[in-house]
This record gives sequence, structure tokens and C-alpha cells, in this order.
Amino acid sequence: MTRNVVISGGGTGIGLAAARSFAAHGDQVLLLGRRGEVLRNAGVPGALTYAADLSEPAGVRGVAEFVGRELGAVDVLISGAGGAGHLEPGTGTDDPLEVVAHDWALNFRLNTLTAVLLTEALRERVATPGGRVLFISSIAAYRGSGVVPYAAAKAALHPYAFALARELGPRGITVNVVAPGYVEDTEFFGDRMDAARRERLIAETSTGRAATPQDVASTLFWLGSSGAGHITAQVIQVNGGAERGH
Repeated sequence: MTRNVVISGGGTGIGLAAARSFAAHGDQVLLLGRRGEVLRNAGVPGALTYAADLSEPAGVRGVAEFVGRELGAVDVLISGAGGAGHLEPGTGTDDPLEVVAHDWALNFRLNTLTAVLLTEALRERVATPGGRVLFISSIAAYRGSGVVPYAAAKAALHPYAFALARELGPRGITVNVVAPGYVEDTEFFGDRMDAARRERLIAETSTGRAATPQDVASTLFWLGSSGAGHITAQVIQVNGGAERGH
């Protein structure tokens, strides 16, 4: 049975790998992101695309209208849009408080607001029963490492997902979070990853390697399946043992 799968941040990295996994299974995929050309050139067979800034209510309303026209119900909703702000314009000032305000507001807009607005706009369209709502967090949410505003913004998704799981559970909808560790072959780090840092991150794992986008995509695909129907309000870590427990 063909499912409708909506993926934000679906043009590159983890989102793209997830899109390819669902499309290969015969599902109808809708890719969302800010860069229309990237979405159109993603190479996902049969995928629909819609370019919008998901941190803006007007952009998300456009997505909701498009989903209503083209898909109707949403079987799997994956919020993967985000980033640490490396690719965004700076403040243009050296004032330390202005920089702090900019960095924190930017990271919550990119990582938290995009996910919350999209989910709230589409929550009534999530299939009942059997719908799946998934968020992509980060190992940084546990460690507060790297870009601290990014870590905090990702951590904010956890209580939102837990509350949403309680609200949507009576409709037969599950809500979960996937928290990857270091993942190669994405745009996340831009040009900020040097060899020494890469070696240190890999050395933290028990598997002795970095994750690939497909490692995370496979977990998302499983959580989106009927086999994960009794798993909800959980954070699944995909980090090769770099962060243990929780």
C-alpha cells in the first residue's frame, strides 16, 4: 500500500537518504526545503517538491494547502530541516550580546520552529490510525557540545515530541525522535570539519566509524513502519555508541 511521506530538509543529507528509502518502497514522497532547485534535482523517483521557509507561518500555510490538494492524508511526517547556522548570514556586528541573541534566535528558528510549525499545520492530516510523526534531533541535545544554541534547539524537540505523543496517541499515531551522532556526507559542518576533529568524533564511537545518512534513514524508515507501532515518545540514538543510555 502506497503511503504519503512528507520530509522537510529532504533535498540533502539525512532527509534525502530517508526520501530515497521510502520512495524505493513505493511510497509517495513530498520533499520540503528552502531551495527549490536542490529539491528538484534531488533525484528521488516520483517525488513531489515544494520550496518554502518553514520558519515562516505563511510558508507553512502554503505547504499545508499543497498537501491538502496533492496528498490529502500524511502517513509519515519527518521534520529534518535545520542546521547550526554555519551557512546563514552573520549579524554584521561584533557586539557580544547582539551575537548571542542572533545565534540563539537563529538556531531555534532553524531547528525548533520549523519542526513545530510544520507539525502543527499538518497534525490533523496525519493518518488515523497508523500515522507516524518523526523528528531529527542530535547527540548535541544530550551533551550541549558544539554550537550550544543548536544543541538547545534540538533538545527542545524532545519535550514537544513527548507531549505530542500523548495528544496523538488516542488517534493511533506515534511520535518519536531520532538523535544522530556524527554523520558524514551532509552539509551540516560546511567547511568546518578538520581531520583532527573527525578522528576524535570517530574515536568516541564503539563501532569505529562515522554514521552515514543511510544509517539514520534506515532508523527513520523502521520507525515509520507498522513494525514500530507500539513505540512512541522515545528518542532513538544513532551514534555508534558515542553517547550511551538515556
